[in-house]
This record gives sequence, C-alpha cells and structure tokens, in this order.
Amino acid sequence: MAKIKKDDLVQVIAGRDKGKQGRVLRVDTKNNRVVVEGVQRVKKHVKIGQTQRGGTTGGIETVEAPIHISNVMLVGPDKKPIRVGYREVEVERNGRKKIVRERIGRRGGKEIEL
Repeated sequence: MAKIKKDDLVQVIAGRDKGKQGRVLRVDTKNNRVVVEGVQRVKKHVKIGQTQRGGTTGGIETVEAPIHISNVMLVGPDKKPIRVGYREVEVERNGRKKIVRERIGRRGGKEIEL
C-alpha cells in the first residue's frame, strides 16, 4: 500500500528537481512510481498525424515522466515535508463498529487531510 495517493501535494527530495513541490497526477503501485505535476519534465517525440478537422498533431511535446515513490515526500499543512504513518481508529457507521486506517503525520501525530 502506497503512502502517497493521487492529488496529494508532495515535494521531491532527490534528483534533478530536488526541492520542487507539485500535485500527484498518477500513482503506479506495481512499479512504485508517481507522476508529479511540473516535475521530471522530458521531451517526447510524437508521430505527426492529422485530426478529423484537418489540424496537425504531434511533434516534440514536453510531458511529466514518472519518478520513484521514494524520491518524493508528502507535504504537511505547514508546507514542509512530513513522514507518513497509519493509525487504526474505531468508527461507528450505520450502527456497526468498524476499524479504519487513517494517515497521520509522524511529526505532529495529526491526521493528514486532503
């Protein structure tokens, strides 16, 4: 289970974009990779084609490439990187008790809200 989720605000802690912050666009848990908005931008050559209206597509595009999940760190409410942990909480829903895992920040021990 990845501690980073889609739409989280993260900061890059290693690599050429170290220190940059951005939103997570996609998480690939199988390969332990994340795509972060505005980080790890690379040039991609796309074959030139035509749309149905006659416009051309393709050429050289700049897109975000995936980076390893260990090179990013979740940003807490104080805009500083924070480590993530889990806490099990008992919640009552529809008259039944259920144990739910919630993400917490290791520095303050508070729940991380999106």
